[in-house]
Amino acid sequence: MSELSSLDVAISPIEKFREYLGTRGKRLTQEKAFIVEEVFFTHEHFDADQLVSRLTSRKDSNRVSRSTVYRALADLEEAGLIRKVAHINDRKVYEHDYGYPQHDHLICKRCGDLIEFQNEAIAALLEEVASSHGFRMDGHQLEVSGICKKCSQPP
Repeated sequence: MSELSSLDVAISPIEKFREYLGTRGKRLTQEKAFIVEEVFFTHEHFDADQLVSRLTSRKDSNRVSRSTVYRALADLEEAGLIRKVAHINDRKVYEHDYGYPQHDHLICKRCGDLIEFQNEAIAALLEEVASSHGFRMDGHQLEVSGICKKCSQPP
C-alpha cells in the first residue's frame, strides 16, 4: 500500500476514461468500468494477472475476460490514467497515476518490493538538467533497482 496521499482531481477516473475512449470512437462498456473501478479502488501496484484475479473474485464482474483486461490496460496507459512502473520477473507492473503526486520507485531485485518516494531535490535537479539542454520537461519516471533492507539481512 502506498504512503502517498491522493490529489484532488477535476473528474473521476471513470469519467476521464470515458472522455478518452470517446476521442477514439470507443465506448465505456460495463466491463471496462469494472476494470477502472478495481484499478482505482486502492493504490497498490499490480500486474495483469493480479487484476484478472481481483476482478474474477468480484460477484458483479465475472464476465470480464482476460483479453478485455489487457486491452483496457493499454487504453488506460495511453489515456494517462495508469503507468507501467517496472518489469519484475517478466511481469509488467502497473500503478494508477491519475490523482497521485509525482513520485519515484526503489525496486528490490530479490523480492520485487516497490518502495515509493518523493524527493524535491531530485525533481529540481532534473528540471535544472532539462533546462540546461533547452528541454521542457513535463514529468519523469525514476526507477532505482537494488536490494531492500529486508533482503539485505543475513539469514
